[in-house]
Amino acid sequence: MRRFEWPVRVYYEDTDAGGVVYYANYLKYLERGRTEWLRHLGFGQEQLMRDSGIVFAVRHVEIDYLVPARFDDALVVQVEIAALSKVSITFHQRLLRTPDRVLTEAKVKVVCLDKEKFRPVAIPVDIREAIDAHQ
Repeated sequence: MRRFEWPVRVYYEDTDAGGVVYYANYLKYLERGRTEWLRHLGFGQEQLMRDSGIVFAVRHVEIDYLVPARFDDALVVQVEIAALSKVSITFHQRLLRTPDRVLTEAKVKVVCLDKEKFRPVAIPVDIREAIDAHQ
């Protein structure tokens, strides 16, 4: 799939006493990027829970912190599909300080789950078709 990008801003609440983004908050930025990527494809999280009975849950994360983000930085979250299986999507994600300084790189695997049973289920056909259409 083509690379999807979503802007984020570092707020004071995201940082530690030194004005550097607290390490766990990078995961929040990556999550926002994936959520907005899915919305860009035409699927909101609430809609998927209600209409399709599914949720996407993070199964695995590998993350490299290369350069710190700081208070008030304008950042861009990049989202690309690295692998797609019947029940999961593995993303390659980067967080950049605009225009092109890579701060963080991550590999994030999400699994499609039945919202009631929390068991893996196939990614719905309409989502797969939307992914294919945006490649």
